[in-house]
Amino acid sequence: MKNRSATPWKKSRTYGDIHGGRTRRRFTDNIVARAHSLQRPGPGDALPLLLQDNPSRDFFFPVSVQECAAALQALPASHGEGITHIWLRRRPERMTGLDAPLALFIYGSGVRVIVRNPWRVDGRLYVGRKKPKSQHVAPYLRFGAKLISEHGRWYAAFSAADLKRFYLEHLFCHEVGHHVDWYSRHWSSANARQVEEFADQYAVQWGPFTKVVSQLPYSGGDADGDLGSTASPAST
Repeated sequence: MKNRSATPWKKSRTYGDIHGGRTRRRFTDNIVARAHSLQRPGPGDALPLLLQDNPSRDFFFPVSVQECAAALQALPASHGEGITHIWLRRRPERMTGLDAPLALFIYGSGVRVIVRNPWRVDGRLYVGRKKPKSQHVAPYLRFGAKLISEHGRWYAAFSAADLKRFYLEHLFCHEVGHHVDWYSRHWSSANARQVEEFADQYAVQWGPFTKVVSQLPYSGGDADGDLGSTASPAST
């Protein structure tokens, strides 16, 4: 069996299947259709395949792809069964603004992928020009983020340690929850609200099991210990 780090991979043709996962920062997201272009694993590949792109200059990954794999191993084995890829993906230029995805679960054509997008290097997440309602930012605040306002814009600002916990315990586990829900109940877009509630509840219940990983020293990209202390907001 091939070692994960040595497993070759490449982008293949576009399959055009449905993607599911966290797509809106207001935590009222729906399952949306997007195209993916990953080649299905071979019979001898060790799963999940671990893919990590180089983020653009203004973004970084708060965790490594190996830490995501370790978080998956901390969950019950059956929950991660069938996940073929964990992909820390470079942020596409079109993914900007308030509705840019934070993470995605992609399925179909022989692949089941958890995609994680990079974070702004100042540790801030833009949440709108008006002060957000408490229910829209509650998950951020639960992981230690502080609401700040600068130049007419509101941000949820994380420290490096809190961002790592949020990235693994909430965002990553939320997408694992979509995987578990899809292959146990086969949801559809007709009950998108219930789908998101299930994934959120999964993260609340099982996210603490990944603390052994999120409490390790920071090992992602370049960032200071206090991400939002001196940096000015980057463009969204």
